[in-house]
Amino acid sequence: MKHQMPKLQYAAAALAPRMSEETINFHFGKHLQTYIDNINKLIVGTPYEEMHLKEIIKTAQPGAVYNNAAQAWNHILFFRELTPTPVHMGTTLSQAIAARWGSFEAFKEEFTKAAVGLFGSGWVFLALDEQRQLQIVSEPNAGNPMTKNMRPLMCIDVWEHAYYLDYQNRRAAYVENFWPLIDWAYVEHRYSRDDAFLYY
Repeated sequence: MKHQMPKLQYAAAALAPRMSEETINFHFGKHLQTYIDNINKLIVGTPYEEMHLKEIIKTAQPGAVYNNAAQAWNHILFFRELTPTPVHMGTTLSQAIAARWGSFEAFKEEFTKAAVGLFGSGWVFLALDEQRQLQIVSEPNAGNPMTKNMRPLMCIDVWEHAYYLDYQNRRAAYVENFWPLIDWAYVEHRYSRDDAFLYY
């Protein structure tokens, strides 16, 4: 199986000024492309050759195959969940977040704290655990909650390449500007759908 670059759902300049066209061109066009190219090379002649990225992440040992598969998958989710047009959260997910954290604002505060506070490079996810409880999961480097049998619903990339062109070392400003770009209908779709079809 040859893994393909996804199609960006919006123009590269559409998220500006919160996320610039230059950042999208580098982050999506170059960083993600490199992970896709790398995983396609690494899996040739291995048991992972016909697996979806999700399956590779859940079965590969730590190392180059896992890192490139997870980074590709994480980036695909990240870019897919973004939108230039505000999309409000539906009732189902809103009620689940309120039941778990008390309010959306309390959830946002805790997620933001995790994203700003994660040391070094990595990702922060909203994920659904095996008991269908929502969790905020911090993962260093190429980490992914699927290795813990969780379903990722949304994520933020806190590797410096995600924000340095626009915000330099001001990660907190990047995180704050991330919130208005989330397509909450897509996140809710991931919350509600059957995981059997959840490759991305």
